[in-house]
Amino acid sequence: MGAERGPTSLSGLLSRVSQAGQHEGSISLGAILETVGRRSFAPFLLLAGLITLAPLVGDIPGMPTLMASLVLLAGGQLLLGRRRIWLPQWLLERRISRERFHRLLGWLERPASWTDRLLHQRLTALTRPPAHVVVAVVCLVIALAMPPMEFIPFSANGAGLALTLFGLALLADDGLFALAGYLLTGGTLAVVVLSLA
Repeated sequence: MGAERGPTSLSGLLSRVSQAGQHEGSISLGAILETVGRRSFAPFLLLAGLITLAPLVGDIPGMPTLMASLVLLAGGQLLLGRRRIWLPQWLLERRISRERFHRLLGWLERPASWTDRLLHQRLTALTRPPAHVVVAVVCLVIALAMPPMEFIPFSANGAGLALTLFGLALLADDGLFALAGYLLTGGTLAVVVLSLA
């Protein structure tokens, strides 16, 4: 995942993210990502998953597709072996109001502390190289499926939760969360295929 590990818990990630754009009226995606660094794939997955899940932000039309773009770009570069993830300026400049941003963080605080108690280093063969490549490929598949999910009720929530599980798995080296992510991905993609058939 790169030498720059960054936070190893969801609470730690949120604490860093809360420092983004402190003196701005609205906060850019670029400012958020700079607080967690661009050498680790895990924060990208977590942010994309949590934003897709959040009722205050994820319900904005086009947001799941925007988060899918983030995962596709980050995951693709991980597979190409890049040490620092590059993102286009149009994506980095996407903004969220400060009020909505802090509501999102407040909504995440309680589940974050509960989630952190569940995270442990275990089944690490599912998160450490070369297994992280499999995680990246599965996340790319999820991202490719996210645009049509905007038209299938609740399916984007399944995708957001799967990305969140994979992000937590890589962040804390917890293979059990990766396993849960694989299972949820299979179920969510099955729902999408059946809905489109």
